Amino acid sequence: MNSSTVVPLGNPQLVASGSEPAADLEAGQWLDDLADGLSEHGWVSLDVQDLLGQELLDALASEVTILDRSNAMKRAGIGRGSDPVRDRSVRRDKIAWLQGVSAPQAALFRFLDELRLGLNQRLFLGLKRFESHYATYHPGDFYRKHVDSFQGRASRVVSLVLYLNDGWHSADGGELQIFNRENDAEVCAQVLPEAGRMVVFLSEEIPHEVMPAHRTRHSLACWFRQDEIPLPL
Repeated sequence: MNSSTVVPLGNPQLVASGSEPAADLEAGQWLDDLADGLSEHGWVSLDVQDLLGQELLDALASEVTILDRSNAMKRAGIGRGSDPVRDRSVRRDKIAWLQGVSAPQAALFRFLDELRLGLNQRLFLGLKRFESHYATYHPGDFYRKHVDSFQGRASRVVSLVLYLNDGWHSADGGELQIFNRENDAEVCAQVLPEAGRMVVFLSEEIPHEVMPAHRTRHSLACWFRQDEIPLPL
């Protein structure tokens, strides 16, 4: 894998962006590396700042900041169906679903569809669509350990998180803690939610947790699905 793709195993490690940009991102090598990481470990973390461009990352960060400050984001819930339970002992983030209507969202959706097609070509996953939302964690907010989909439902198959926070440091908290799919008591890594960092993992297999944030933390979550129409989660 290239220098900005990270899949640490064994002892917990703190994952930050690679020190050098990947020279072969445009050639599609990033999709090969991503597919290899998913196949071997069930998750991968990589720096996509050069791939997406700073202008798009800044526009997405500005959009979620405006939504947050204008109180347009809603408390996230847990559980299946159209009326999820809002249990603040489990998760405390706020979310806003993306529709692809703004220019930054439309550009992002093109990237996500390229990723969907790339994963289908390499891993034969049969991904038909995706859904995405912004998420904001204010100081003290967290999301306890969970998986994104129930086994065998063929709904959410691959999860993606893109971070939109400039100048994030380990003292700011809010790391994504990733657990071993073979032993969910073992922490594989902690990923700093810094701008341009993207984490992709298998929705049914990888337990993960958002540690308490110490400053406002913005991200974008996406799920690639095998079903053609929305079904209860």
